[in-house]
Amino acid sequence: MNSFTNRRHFLRGTGALIALPALASIGFRPFASAAQKAKATPSKRAVFLGIGFGVTKETWYPDLKDTGANYKLSEGLTPLSRHKQDFTVVQGCSNQYSNQAHWGSTFWLTGANRYSVPGQNMANSISVDQVVAQHLGQETRFSSMQLDSSDGSVSGHGPGLSLSWDQRGKPVAGFNDPLQVFHKLFSADDLPLAQRQAAINQKRSVLDAVLTEAKRVQRGLSKTDNDKLDEYFQGIRDIETRLGKDEDWLDVSKAKAPMEEPSPGLKGREEIKVMYDLIVAALQTDSTRVMSYRMPGQELLKSLAFTHSAHNVSHYSPGERMEASKTRDKVHAQLLAGLIDKFKATKEADGSSLFDHTALAFGSNISSIHYLDNCPTVITGGGANLKLGQHLALPKDTPLCNVWLTMLHGMGIKSERHGDSSGVVKELQA
Repeated sequence: MNSFTNRRHFLRGTGALIALPALASIGFRPFASAAQKAKATPSKRAVFLGIGFGVTKETWYPDLKDTGANYKLSEGLTPLSRHKQDFTVVQGCSNQYSNQAHWGSTFWLTGANRYSVPGQNMANSISVDQVVAQHLGQETRFSSMQLDSSDGSVSGHGPGLSLSWDQRGKPVAGFNDPLQVFHKLFSADDLPLAQRQAAINQKRSVLDAVLTEAKRVQRGLSKTDNDKLDEYFQGIRDIETRLGKDEDWLDVSKAKAPMEEPSPGLKGREEIKVMYDLIVAALQTDSTRVMSYRMPGQELLKSLAFTHSAHNVSHYSPGERMEASKTRDKVHAQLLAGLIDKFKATKEADGSSLFDHTALAFGSNISSIHYLDNCPTVITGGGANLKLGQHLALPKDTPLCNVWLTMLHGMGIKSERHGDSSGVVKELQA
C-alpha cells in the first residue's frame, strides 16, 4: 500500500478489507516516474499579494485617459518599467458591499456582503485563492500556503488571519515569520514515521469522540442550533481532510530548499523580500501551487525610516506624509519587480519559466485615504492566459470579482461566478 492510500479508501465487511478503485474524487494520486514528470506540462500556480491602506492616488494610477498598450507609467509604478509588457494595470473596480475604510484585505479576494447572514454583523465567503486551491491543491503537500506579516489592523487589513477565507467564509490562518515558513516547507520532521502516524491517529480518535458526543446532543435542538452544529460538523470534516493530507505525505521527504535559511527577526522591507523568495521557492519545488501574502504596512514604513503610522500616512496631504506614501508605493513596485525577475529566471523542466505558468495579483480593497472605489490592481504572469502589457480603465464600480472570475476562467476553472461578479472582463482575456 503506498502513502497515498489511506484507511478511508477501503470498505470493511465480514472481517475483510475490500479496496476501492482509484477514484480521483477521494484523493487517489498515482506516482509518476521521473521521465513522466519531466515531460509533463508544468502546473499552473496562483499568487495574491495584498497591501492594507492602499496607494497614493495622485501618483500611483496611470492617467485614466491614457489606456491601452502605449500608456505612460505612473510615478509610483516606474520601478516596474522593465516588465511593462508583462503586467496589466486595471482601474475602475470595487467591491460593492465594502463599507470599512480600514479593511484593506478582509473582503479583497471574496467580494462578500458582510451583512449577508441575518443576525451577524460580520460574514464572509470563500476567497479566490481558496477556489484555486480546491482545483490545484490536490497533488501538492500543501493545498495552499498563507503568509501574513501584516502587523495587525495598524496596517489597514481588518479582520482575518490572512488574505484567505475558506468555503464557509471562515478565516484561514497564515504563517507570520519567514523562518517559520522556511522550516514548514523544507525542514525534515524530527519524529520517526511511526510516532507521526500515531499522532495523527490520536487526533482522529479525539475527533471521533467529539463527533459522537455532538451527534448525541443534536436531537431536540432548534433549527438555529442545528445550523450552528452543522457548521461545527463541517469544521470537523475540514480537520479530517487536513489529517488525511498529512497522512498522505508522511513518508514523502520534503523538497530540498533552493535558498538559504532566512535570518531571524526580519521586518519591513527585508521581510517582504525574503517572503517573496519563499513564494518562489515553494512554487519552484511544487510544495504548493497557491499562495497568498497579507503584507506589512507599519513595519514597512519603519524600515524605510518613516516615523508616521501607516494609518496617518494613508491620510496624506502634500508634505512629509505624502512623501512617505509615495516612497512606500515605489518600494512595493521595486519589490514586485524583483519578484517578477525571479519568476522569469526560474526554469521549469520543459525550459519554460515559472512566470509563464503563474498568475499573480497585487493590490488592495482600499484605493487611498478612506476611498473604497477604484481598488489598485496589478495583474501579471502567464498562468491565467490574460492580456498583459496594457492599462485598462473599466466602467466605474465594475465588480473587482469580475477580475477574479476572469483569472479563474483563464486558469481553466469554470466557476459561474465569484463573490459579487457580474461576468468576466473581456478586455483582460487573451
